[in-house]
Amino acid sequence: MSRLAPVFACVALVAACASTLARTPALFPSLQQARVQVTTASGVHEFGVWIAADDRSRERGLMYVRELPPGRGMLFLFEQPQPLAFWMKNTYLSLDLIFVDPAGRVLNVAANTRPYSLDPIPSDGEAIAVLEVLGGTAHAIGLKPGDRLTLPTLRTTGDAAPSPTQAKPAPDSSS
Repeated sequence: MSRLAPVFACVALVAACASTLARTPALFPSLQQARVQVTTASGVHEFGVWIAADDRSRERGLMYVRELPPGRGMLFLFEQPQPLAFWMKNTYLSLDLIFVDPAGRVLNVAANTRPYSLDPIPSDGEAIAVLEVLGGTAHAIGLKPGDRLTLPTLRTTGDAAPSPTQAKPAPDSSS
């Protein structure tokens, strides 16, 4: 029986991970999802994101979320480039905030933000989008200012933002 213990442990771990991934789309059932590609010196990295493109979804963001699988995040889109500042109010997780200019270039990365902090986290210039991913992700993929993101082409970005490269919509994993 002791030889089977590692097998049972692996099965339990896989089931737990699958359960977390299966629940993830239910976090924001009303938000559109897409894929964002991030190109760094280490290669192309893809993230499945929820799109926060209106005031209500941008205000809520990832507040109250207790689990976020690697490779997932939230993309905040704005109609016009502007200086932005975020905070971590009611946010349980440490996140990396990646501020993006209209051409899809990274302006700055606020790495490993402090959960619950009300301190403003500003962009280093006019941003059209902010990608939030788990804290430590930017470092792990070598992301730095000047790297590029492929933003989804959505009506919310309007004509104000030059369309970088189109990204494919994320598959609906709830079916």
